[in-house]
Amino acid sequence: MDMAIEIISWACLLIGGLFLIIGAFGMIRFPDVFCRLHATSVSESMGAWLILLGLMLQAGMSLVLVKLMLILLFLIVTSPTAAHALAKAAIRAGLKPIQKTDAEKGEQP
Repeated sequence: MDMAIEIISWACLLIGGLFLIIGAFGMIRFPDVFCRLHATSVSESMGAWLILLGLMLQAGMSLVLVKLMLILLFLIVTSPTAAHALAKAAIRAGLKPIQKTDAEKGEQP
């Protein structure tokens, strides 16, 4: 049983790290603030949750588990709130999402 928990824990840690790396590439690759915000908020949430889950599995039943659960609860509340606040601030600053024209999309008129 301990070996199964160890394997699941490391799988969560590795997949969570992969999500965070993908989010970092999205931050660099996407063209405007709204696309970047979407890429990072989604991947950051999933990556952080998976890493915390992996750490919880490794911690076992201890005070560390309770602390990790509180961190997870904090992230569940603050991550979407921060993304929403940043998007509203960008809109109020006058930033607009990039709109592609029909020619750029490759569509025929």
